[in-house]
Amino acid sequence: MILEPIVIVAFALGIDFVFGDPKNRYHPTAWIGTLIAKLTPLAKNQNTYVEKLGGIFVVAITVGVVVTLLSILDTGISLLTTDWVTIVVSGVVVVILLKTTIAIRGMEKHAKAVLESLDQNNLDMARTNLSMIVKRNTKNLDKNHVISGVLESISENTVDGITGPLFYFALFGLPGAFVYRVINTVDSMIGYKTDIFKNVGWFGATCDTILNYIPSRLTGLVMIISAAILQNNWKESYKIMIRDGKKTESPNAGYPMAALAGALETKFEKINHYKLGNGEIILTTEHVNSALTMMKLTSILFFGLVIIPIITILSLVGWWIHA
Repeated sequence: MILEPIVIVAFALGIDFVFGDPKNRYHPTAWIGTLIAKLTPLAKNQNTYVEKLGGIFVVAITVGVVVTLLSILDTGISLLTTDWVTIVVSGVVVVILLKTTIAIRGMEKHAKAVLESLDQNNLDMARTNLSMIVKRNTKNLDKNHVISGVLESISENTVDGITGPLFYFALFGLPGAFVYRVINTVDSMIGYKTDIFKNVGWFGATCDTILNYIPSRLTGLVMIISAAILQNNWKESYKIMIRDGKKTESPNAGYPMAALAGALETKFEKINHYKLGNGEIILTTEHVNSALTMMKLTSILFFGLVIIPIITILSLVGWWIHA
């Protein structure tokens, strides 16, 4: 029992490192997003409390559908004729599905699209590409703030797209990883404090805050270890994470962002919101490449330092980790 989920995580990470994501229309997250998009208008209401209740139903229905489909799939696989066929097929399916909750290559692809636009001196295209991975208005950002946005997104994605789903897979198996992905998708789509979404999105945003509390802080700590291995400034990474980790609106996002800013000895800024780090806001392509390398190493270290121990301990105390 201990070895199976560990091997599954290792293969899922390996597949993402090598192949990245499938085309959008085949991706489970795209289906989840489509369902959320169809449910959200139904939850809208002029009454604040009714609309908030609608937001709860958006999350509950989406989670219910996803967990039900996973249960049906699991039941179908268990009906296969022989035990070894069931084990092999189940393992392969779980690896593929778990991989879809991870986005290492996907983040790298988006970050490099911004860099390519900057290399071509096409700032407008860089802003457009950045808008695909951040919530802020990118229309008037200069080059440094565009790169800052990329770096901040890389650090946030290390949690949202890698360590978060893996953490909940280690605790609750594939349903845990997918419930995390649902909540994270709800937050990214409607978790805004705007007049349109502040009521219908509050529950998803609150759930996302709760679920990311531990993974974000663990990820920040593992980033510091990554910085030491990569010969970045790990002492500054720790110092800035402790000092600036609470400066963002999100109680979680600031920790990996501040750890990365410190490691790179630079400063990240979201205009009129926060500044993280001690350096100047003079950013280059090298900062982004260093951040991507740190994201990848952090993924591997998180697997070794966090995921394997969690799975091992829970297995030894009798917790049935059902993929």
